[in-house]
Amino acid sequence: MTIPLPIAGLDWTALRNFAALRGQLRVSLTPICNVKCWFCHNEGDVPPPFTHLHRDAKPRARELTAEDYVNVLRELIGAGLKRVYFTGGEPLVSRLARPVLTRLPVRGPDVSYTLITNGLLVRTHQDWLATTGLDKVKVSLHYLSDESFRAIAQTRDGVAAVLDGIEAARETFERVELNTLIQHENEHELRDILAYALERRLPVQFIELVETDFNADRKSSAVGAHGLIDHLRTLTREEEAVVSGVGQGRRIFRIDGIEIDVIHRELGRHHVGQCGTCPVKAKCVEGFWALRMDHAGGIQPCLLRDDLRMDIRSLLDQPEQVPAAVAQHVAAFTEGTL
Repeated sequence: MTIPLPIAGLDWTALRNFAALRGQLRVSLTPICNVKCWFCHNEGDVPPPFTHLHRDAKPRARELTAEDYVNVLRELIGAGLKRVYFTGGEPLVSRLARPVLTRLPVRGPDVSYTLITNGLLVRTHQDWLATTGLDKVKVSLHYLSDESFRAIAQTRDGVAAVLDGIEAARETFERVELNTLIQHENEHELRDILAYALERRLPVQFIELVETDFNADRKSSAVGAHGLIDHLRTLTREEEAVVSGVGQGRRIFRIDGIEIDVIHRELGRHHVGQCGTCPVKAKCVEGFWALRMDHAGGIQPCLLRDDLRMDIRSLLDQPEQVPAAVAQHVAAFTEGTL
């Protein structure tokens, strides 16, 4: 989709509302990963397990340089986006990880930078990661044994490498969190993962499956959060349901001051104008909660609709124009006119 140049008198309300409601800017540094988790959605690109099975299905080619990333980030943060998450694939696989993460724009009030990683390369890159402006590292921990790690991530590695990556992150950053997808393959380990997190005083987010075209054939692996929620209620009475803001509703539990976050689809999600007539709304459990910027120069407001992806490559030599173009795109999305 080709975007028009920014226009005078543009209404910034939709973008500013999105930012005020704690919407995320998810920045994918690469579609490549060193594992092949069956459920991967790859931020809307072709995920590694699908590429492994279908060699002709390739992710988009990289178009952005480290300089492009830093310039666009600076402008979007200046326009009010405050929560930046670096993703992949596995972001630490990318050769752009170091030049981008060590040159992050100076943070303004309430701006935060988070790295989302599978943990396998944190120890390898620990020295230079310590020099970055990252506020937080979020490690995916969907397994606590070699058997479940290999079943879920389709790798020959052992889970010890992931756990060592978590320890390396704890040595380097003040804030480390975990996230765990609830699924049949790890249902027997969920309580152990929770105990592991609590013992190390690590906040953890448990997430229900987001169905995409790439993982629909594994729908039987999806497990609801009810069992975990029931268990958490035996451990604490501190529970809060959050249904405001953007994205899915969630239940927040606090155990000895540690926050346990459960993304729970039964609490609903935040949909906006474009979602009203969306042909995939029935299977969307997320709503509009993130703007995804990819390595090929695209930005899209929805994981399931790459036809809503906008192309900012023509603006890379004028990055100061990107925020207005994004604001125009978000406004059209929320008004249902995109």
